[in-house]
Amino acid sequence: MSILIQNGTLVTMNQGREVFQGDIYIEGDRIAAIGQVPARADRIIDARGQLVIPGLIQPHIHLCQTLFRGRADDMELLNWLRLRTWPLEGAHDAESLYYSALLGIGELFLSGTTTIVDMETVHHTDAAIEAIAESGIRAITGKVMMDFGDDVPASLKEDTAASLQESVDLLEKWHGYDHGRIQYAFEPRFVVSCTEELLLEVRDLARRHGVKIHTHASENRSECALVEQLHGRRNVLYLHDIALTGPDLILVHCIWLNEEEKDILARTGTRVVHCPSSNLKIASGICPVPELLDRGTVVSLAADGAPCNNNLDAFMEMRLAALIQKPLHGPTTMPAPLVFELATLGGARALGMEKEIGSLVVGKKADLAIVSLEGMHTQPVADIDVYTQLVYQARGSDVILTMVDGKIVMEKGELKTIDADEVIRQANEAVQRVARRAGLA
Repeated sequence: MSILIQNGTLVTMNQGREVFQGDIYIEGDRIAAIGQVPARADRIIDARGQLVIPGLIQPHIHLCQTLFRGRADDMELLNWLRLRTWPLEGAHDAESLYYSALLGIGELFLSGTTTIVDMETVHHTDAAIEAIAESGIRAITGKVMMDFGDDVPASLKEDTAASLQESVDLLEKWHGYDHGRIQYAFEPRFVVSCTEELLLEVRDLARRHGVKIHTHASENRSECALVEQLHGRRNVLYLHDIALTGPDLILVHCIWLNEEEKDILARTGTRVVHCPSSNLKIASGICPVPELLDRGTVVSLAADGAPCNNNLDAFMEMRLAALIQKPLHGPTTMPAPLVFELATLGGARALGMEKEIGSLVVGKKADLAIVSLEGMHTQPVADIDVYTQLVYQARGSDVILTMVDGKIVMEKGELKTIDADEVIRQANEAVQRVARRAGLA
């Protein structure tokens, strides 16, 4: 199918960061032309007065946790995990996980996110990936791996060999699905819940299969203290010593870093994901993003999971990412154009997909969103910088169209690949079942 989007303000994020009013022509799953375009198409969309942006990319989402929104508030990380999130995750069944994933994906589509790196729970990962496949979202995903820790519940604690084998089986089934729209990653949860044997095997398997590793590190001071107690080294130093750091490691949070660790992340090309809402809500701290960027580290933005946020709106993350650094570093820190880059090209670089997504460029995948500026909160629009509009003023609810691979997955508030009413009904039934099973009803 061919689609012509006419008269929109194109926020291209191309090499010249061009912003101009024009047309964009999509043929199949690719951007076929920008500017001078064919006069005819199967579908013509008038985007006059609206912003056409690259699809937003969030390299750290827990679709398995969407069902638990509002059930783990006002707690710090380790209690949040031990008392609420781990018991709930361990109580999932395949159906509850499937609807948790669809609920999260629907929210992401409604606010313009087209690509995610998703961390699932220990069991039933196949059901979540089925939801990803059916919905049309672009995703790197995998089962979480947990084979260590006295506080890890029996419902989640795995045998090391079984965890590795299940991960490989899922990789062989799903990696490269739908022309690469779905990719697999190995996902050890964090050092505190993984044996060194598991981490070393993950390192070797990821290199053998050419896939990413996705894990958490240095989110919380108590977590960091546990890592030092277990291994005698700080978190990033330990990961570096066992040769896990590098461009294929997507490392989430990275708040409590010393200077040596910051240098290691930059020198090795390790990808860092900043989750401002989550880090504030569970009182973890503030990632030193300006310092990491000054060193040349690739940084991107994400919402994390619904129980520690409680939203999956990338616009909220952009606004917070810009604001929370200013009291520390001054008002010119994290300007809007830079923040928008972290949410688009930064995410693409985190995934190693900057040649395919993250900007509106001929030949790239047709992943994009259209943002309306008609709301009172975005007015007046005359002579206002588009990045100011996107980062400081716009909301996820201003997105009126989301497209992945040239397919419209949301338009004017209507999800095209997800039955929203059915998902909401099933999610509300499933969470009661799961909470009872976890003893948290």
